[in-house]
Amino acid sequence: MTLVHLSAPVADALAKGAPVVALESTIITHGMPWPQNLEMARKVEQTIRDGGATPATIAVLEGKLCVGLDAAQLEALAQTKHAAKLSRADMAVCMARGGTGATTVAATMIAARLAGIEVFATGGIGGVHRGAEESFDISADLQELAQTPVTVIAAGAKAILDLSKTMEVLETLGVPVIAYGQDQLPAFWSREAGIAAPLRLDTARQIAEAHRMRGALGLPGGQLVANPIPEGAEIPRETMMPIIARAMEDANAHGIHGKAVTPYLLQRIFELTEGRSLESNIELVLNNARLGAAIATEMSALPVK
Repeated sequence: MTLVHLSAPVADALAKGAPVVALESTIITHGMPWPQNLEMARKVEQTIRDGGATPATIAVLEGKLCVGLDAAQLEALAQTKHAAKLSRADMAVCMARGGTGATTVAATMIAARLAGIEVFATGGIGGVHRGAEESFDISADLQELAQTPVTVIAAGAKAILDLSKTMEVLETLGVPVIAYGQDQLPAFWSREAGIAAPLRLDTARQIAEAHRMRGALGLPGGQLVANPIPEGAEIPRETMMPIIARAMEDANAHGIHGKAVTPYLLQRIFELTEGRSLESNIELVLNNARLGAAIATEMSALPVK
């Protein structure tokens, strides 16, 4: 049984030891509306190509775990209205039943590992939801970072989460959280979360070397690179916090819970910011793709220890 279906460009790049950057697909199906989602996906892939790497957008299409989508597949996925949102718990069931689903951070990391891809660029990771002391709502992304050896580039955890608790869980799980080029952690739409970064690295080479050293030490898991949104695209934290609070109140009032929370909040914040949050979201994803291509390029030049 062939578990992973590689696109021709991805297969060729991996065979040559050339840099490849994995990309998730829930940002396409659940994170942005049509047609901005397709435009964003195309821009992100092109940004990675411009950086000298091969993009590998990952999704489950009719039961097949596809690593790298062609133009037709990407457009079809962007218009799919009922794609499952897949994480570690449900990806195998979707594949076994011949379903179609978009991969979260956790599922994308699993697919990247199976394909032999070591770098993954996304928007923001999941984490500990606000009120988790009552709901126990904690994303599987955190456990995945602790066990799957992929370097993940994100603009921090999504700002709708409890960032302090998310950091505590990552510390407990032994996940290195590396701020890129600054001493504070970013908060998705904002450059600073008001939380000191436990680690800081300033170059793609340093990040690639840290990834290789973890492998040499036999340490399980990956590393999270927190890449701040570009200054011109950020929405300051003091502006975003009241908007997020309002969106959370609305979600509670409508009984939104579980996997539906994040898409609802992103859509509500889009409405409350009159579209500005989506513009910032696109810019931070492109920024992470640029850094991902640089890290993958450096990593492909380093020997496996």
